[in-house]
Amino acid sequence: MTQQVSPSAKNAATSPTVFDPRIVVFACNWCSYAGADTAGVSRIQHQPHFRMIRVMCSGRIQPAFVFRAFEKGADGVLVSGCHFGDCHYIFGNERAVEQFAKTMNVVKLLGIEEGRLRLEWISAAEGGRFAEVINEFTDQVRALGPSPFAAEDAIAEIEAPEGGGCQHSDADSDSDAGGGGH
Repeated sequence: MTQQVSPSAKNAATSPTVFDPRIVVFACNWCSYAGADTAGVSRIQHQPHFRMIRVMCSGRIQPAFVFRAFEKGADGVLVSGCHFGDCHYIFGNERAVEQFAKTMNVVKLLGIEEGRLRLEWISAAEGGRFAEVINEFTDQVRALGPSPFAAEDAIAEIEAPEGGGCQHSDADSDSDAGGGGH
């Protein structure tokens, strides 16, 4: 007695598994995070392969945060903030552009594909745009394949730094008694 196998089951058994990239999204609290929420409450379909980290401002995303995400297993990192002129901190998104440029320079030096890192502006009302960006970025990272820099599969451990990203040791505090410079 022979067992019948449907064509779709044959294709599933013989086709390679689709790579689902692990993406970290650093989203501004006031606009981009709210835009993601708008996509959710509006039930707009989008890729589910990302971990959202809400930050107060996209301008606070330091290169170390991005590299920590890659180190912990991210295949791609998306930094998203308010549109120019809409920043709740006046010029935070301008600072985000500066920080992103610094980060991208190091990405190039390390040999990480530039397509693994992206900067986008998404407002609270742009749920559809959020879905579009996350879908495009997921497909872009999927085409690049798994990150060669993922040391371990610890992406679930990634958390936003305490204090809004201003981290320093006691030694820094002693040497910088004047309180300026961080």
